[in-house]
Amino acid sequence: MQMMRSLFLVVLFAAGTALAQQPIRTGIDATFAPHAMPKPGGGLEGFNIDLANELAKRMGRPIQIEGTEFSALIPGLNAKKYDFLIAPTTVTPERAKAMLFSEGYMETDYLFLQKKADKDIKGLEDLKGKTITVNKGSAYETWAKANAEKYGFKYDVYGTNADAVQAVLSGRADANMAGHTVVLWAAKQNPAVKATYLYKTGLVWAMPFRLDDKEGRAQVNNVLKCMKLDGTVARLYEKWFGIKPAKDSWVYKVAPGHGVPDMPGYDPGPYPPKCS
Repeated sequence: MQMMRSLFLVVLFAAGTALAQQPIRTGIDATFAPHAMPKPGGGLEGFNIDLANELAKRMGRPIQIEGTEFSALIPGLNAKKYDFLIAPTTVTPERAKAMLFSEGYMETDYLFLQKKADKDIKGLEDLKGKTITVNKGSAYETWAKANAEKYGFKYDVYGTNADAVQAVLSGRADANMAGHTVVLWAAKQNPAVKATYLYKTGLVWAMPFRLDDKEGRAQVNNVLKCMKLDGTVARLYEKWFGIKPAKDSWVYKVAPGHGVPDMPGYDPGPYPPKCS
């Protein structure tokens, strides 16, 4: 009997060790700078790359980060190609009905990018008669589709945000709409373009999981809470965006439960963070 109990414990320990060594599989749009972009010499770098590596380090597991088009990420998650997505993913009620989310780690507003010589877009009414570009499969595409007729603009969809910006530079479009951090980065890197109108959304970026992966969401979300509490997320924010986050930002705020409060799929808990 004692031998059987010892054998059971050995098998249990081995299974736990194997899980700990199994790499986390995740994906991201590798052209969504400064969240993810090619690194000189190979690999990827950016805010979300650092975020992913720190999450994996604290979970004691290696991580594999695949760069691909954003439109391929959610189908890949649902096909179990990825364990979760580290890509900045805007949490909307529609998405939150189809996936579980971690709590938000940053607010996301929409910002327009234009050529420096062009007249500034100062409001949504200024979009009339213009063509804007958006990333395929993104919240920006969803917004453009829902509002094109209302505000009288056309929109073109591109597989990567880099291609969407290039369309503006080449004169094929009047403006690119993307997350505010991405547009600010593009304007900083290229003197030919500028950031103009900011559209406040009240939405956040978070990490998506499959609907059936409550345990995986809970594990990652606990680590994310700890990274907020010890200032790691704020330090990464300042490193990549060059400014300090607002004190009331989700960079600092910790939700009582798992997920995004007031969105479908939120588990109110409470789940106090367990930090080592």
